[in-house]
Amino acid sequence: MTTRKPLICIPICVSTEDKLERAAQSASQQADLLEFRLDCFEDFDLARIMTRLPKLIDAANCPVILTLRPAHQGGRSLTPETRSSFWRSEKISAATHYDIELDLVAELLGGGSPIDWQRAICSHHDFEEVPVNLEQIYEEMLATPARILKIAVLAKDATDCIPIFQLLERAQVDGRELIAIAMGESGIPTRVLGPARGSFLTYASADSAQATAPGQVTSDDLKHLYRIDKIDRQTQVLGIIGQPVSHSFSPRIHNAAFEATGRNAIFVPFEVQNLNDFVTRMVQPRTREIDWNLRGFSVTAPHKSAVMKYLDWIDPAAKEIGAVNTIVIEGERLCGYNTDVLGFAISVKQVVGELRGRGAAVIGAGGAARAVLWSLRNEGATAVVFARDFEKGITLATEFGAKAFELANATFGGFDIVINTTPLGTSGKLMSETAVSTEQLRGAQLVYDLVYNPSETRLLREARAAGCKTLGGLSMLVSQAAAQFKLWMGIDAPENVMRDAAETALGLSNCEPVLFS
Repeated sequence: MTTRKPLICIPICVSTEDKLERAAQSASQQADLLEFRLDCFEDFDLARIMTRLPKLIDAANCPVILTLRPAHQGGRSLTPETRSSFWRSEKISAATHYDIELDLVAELLGGGSPIDWQRAICSHHDFEEVPVNLEQIYEEMLATPARILKIAVLAKDATDCIPIFQLLERAQVDGRELIAIAMGESGIPTRVLGPARGSFLTYASADSAQATAPGQVTSDDLKHLYRIDKIDRQTQVLGIIGQPVSHSFSPRIHNAAFEATGRNAIFVPFEVQNLNDFVTRMVQPRTREIDWNLRGFSVTAPHKSAVMKYLDWIDPAAKEIGAVNTIVIEGERLCGYNTDVLGFAISVKQVVGELRGRGAAVIGAGGAARAVLWSLRNEGATAVVFARDFEKGITLATEFGAKAFELANATFGGFDIVINTTPLGTSGKLMSETAVSTEQLRGAQLVYDLVYNPSETRLLREARAAGCKTLGGLSMLVSQAAAQFKLWMGIDAPENVMRDAAETALGLSNCEPVLFS
């Protein structure tokens, strides 16, 4: 199959005709087509709209899809008579395409409509789920004379993308143009990968504030973050799996690296709730239900430990830590690694040199602390665990041959390194918090906060006030990502490019990240 240039359509959903004209002129610079969502008008006066419609279409300077969606298809409350009258008007002929819902097609076929069915899009939308009768709906649409069919359903898990990809495969066999989209964060892979798998177009927003459907990404991101025009059926697919993953900087970091090194690879987010279904139906080469060129994954919370039972081989370090953050697909084998330990060691040694003989205080007793403790032990440092949950701290410390103390009222004078592995200080509701205070940190040499968003956490401010050197989590994020890149691609990573991408993402972000994602 020859992959054609992907078409990006920007829907415009505004309250008045004047706003539509202005928005269309702006959006036409970013899109291949525009969709006029006429059902978004606050005051829907059919006669007035039909009078202005040809001029609005002409002013767009871009091919236009007309849409008048009813409430049950995600639009507004319109009478059947209003919808029917609209599509029977000669004025609609100025548009390039008409998006008409399946339930109205049969009526319009009865006669009295100027619709050129070669320009028609027969559509069905479900904003609640992937319907169990999706194949039946497709069959009904297939029986219409519309040249293009469109199905948009809500994905609640990454595996809900499977029927969308399967329909795209079938449409090519049937010889019909199909637009197939899974909405929601879990459906993003269909928006990015769909055109390379036969989708007639994909939808994008002009900017993040103007999305007209859940999970819709911006036109700029489709073009520059995901490089959608370079994706084909041979493109290696990688991504991050977790719940949630919308916060992750990983797509920006890895896609920048792929572009810089000329790799035919793409990195997309996979919002995964049911890990067993995802691995079985989408990942494992022996059982997956779609044909694609998977290369590997980054794994984040809450799947780092749970994913291990699905792997064919696990690196001894990751096995001992009890967590995998990187999967490499080798033939039919799924191989697991933990690059968090490499990222930590590399980033901290760039500041303090060798860790052997150093004294380190590890704040926290969760998954991130496990990776840090393993790395410190491997490098020959002496570690002490400080935890709010003292019992949990003792259990973790004992496992790695370390001592444990309660965090409350602890002091860190004399430690070479103090490492915060808790999420305290991250953007959002935790941003004003800190694991320890200035007074507690006096006398420590270096304070390393693994939180990377924001770059300036309260803990780092407290540390500088105490006279300590400081290091933020972005350094570890980039180092562990570089180690992932080498595992997947077999070449050294362009770390400067990855760091620039991470810093740019940090400047754009106003979300709540988690550690090491």
